[in-house]
Amino acid sequence: MKRNATAVWNGSLKEGAGKLTTQSKTLDNTQYSFKSRFEEGVGTNPEELVAAAHAGCFTMQLTAFIGETSAVIESIETKCDINLVEGTIIGSHLTVNAKISGISNETFQELVTKAEKNCPISKLFTAEITTTATLV
Repeated sequence: MKRNATAVWNGSLKEGAGKLTTQSKTLDNTQYSFKSRFEEGVGTNPEELVAAAHAGCFTMQLTAFIGETSAVIESIETKCDINLVEGTIIGSHLTVNAKISGISNETFQELVTKAEKNCPISKLFTAEITTTATLV
């Protein structure tokens, strides 16, 4: 399986702007710029997209691992915070809130750790990955 996205940039770094398009067209000429990345401008930015990718990938991996048990998932919500410092992503923090019946907190936490280490996006990071998980 291969997926792709395209970035097109016009102009200088601070005054220019870009557009992102994904193969699925979920992003279709979606605006991004210096302001949307480092200030408060309209559009997305690479770190926000990495956060979305990590949250989505982790949640699917956790769902797969829980699916190997007899537990029943009502919902899993994951927020990802990407920490960019001086041009380097130094960390990704996942905050997980899950409504699952038929699973102990101990087993849930073990599966969270397993998903954190095994989702394909996590494997891309050299930065620290941390997780806070709450089973409701």
